[in-house]
Amino acid sequence: MSLGNSLFSARKKSSLSQEEVAEKLGVSRQTISKWELDETLPDIRQSKELSTLYHITLDELVNFDIEVKEIEEAIEKTSEETRKKVDWIKMWGKKYPILTTYQQEVKIDAYVTKLQGMLAHLKQEYGYSDEESFLVLKDIFAQIWNTKF
Repeated sequence: MSLGNSLFSARKKSSLSQEEVAEKLGVSRQTISKWELDETLPDIRQSKELSTLYHITLDELVNFDIEVKEIEEAIEKTSEETRKKVDWIKMWGKKYPILTTYQQEVKIDAYVTKLQGMLAHLKQEYGYSDEESFLVLKDIFAQIWNTKF
């Protein structure tokens, strides 16, 4: 996504008009329009003011993705009780069908025993709770995935 699109999306998400943003930054509405159309760029001071105005970090502003932001907000707003009601295997299985079929092919018990040992080790060595140990192990798997694939 271009910086202009990021600026446009962040402004819309903040429910501000180009005129309102221009007034707060002391620039013209046309300047805001040119930034959003990628015709010109705000300077670093203006970018920082925009990030403050839109309630996001400068890094988030530069890399702003409205879909990602909406997903993050939905996750933050979802209660633990609601999360427990979601059939995550079914939901992720729509995107990754292997999640709905591997149980018939893989000898799960062998992996469960090994993984429980890893969880116990994390709990004992670092004093993590069950949930913390599970999240650490999940994150380790994610790191392996991101570096290998």
